[in-house]
Amino acid sequence: MKNIAVLASGTGSNAAAIMDRFIGYEDIFVSLVASNNPEAGVLEKAAERGVPTSTFTKSQLNDEEFMTELLRGIDVVVLAGFLLKIPAFLVREFEGRMINIHPALLPKYGGKGMYGEHVHKAVIENEDKETGITIHYVSENYDEGDIILSETVSLSQRDTPKTAALKVQKLEHKHLPEVVKKLARSL
Repeated sequence: MKNIAVLASGTGSNAAAIMDRFIGYEDIFVSLVASNNPEAGVLEKAAERGVPTSTFTKSQLNDEEFMTELLRGIDVVVLAGFLLKIPAFLVREFEGRMINIHPALLPKYGGKGMYGEHVHKAVIENEDKETGITIHYVSENYDEGDIILSETVSLSQRDTPKTAALKVQKLEHKHLPEVVKKLARSL
């Protein structure tokens, strides 16, 4: 059995897609959803599915003893809309086993502050003809880890940040659970 932990800061649509994907699996299980935001919708989505939840502060995220205990027994960590920088000790602990999904094509539109609507607004303002997702390993720098998968979707002149976000979300929900499955089964 491979235990998955999902770290998220917001509503949790990607976390829900992962949890729903592995219902009934005997070899992969989402055993924790944790958030730095005690009001995050992801916690409710996890509770509805019977998945244990936890919250932590920014200082706890940077506390090696606390995070080691929180993630004890976890095989794969998935950042799904998690907005805080991962401390170096966690990057090292989960090297090759911690992934992030980014709502744009990296390396363009990556880095601190480039998340959610900010990314989609930048893509539209730049008049890009396509956008997409990038799933990558987590490194010590925002959005700089080795890329596992990139998928694109076309944009038209009629697209807005909101419609771009919806197109990207479809890609996220389709591809992230598959990448998690492949990674978990490769361990």
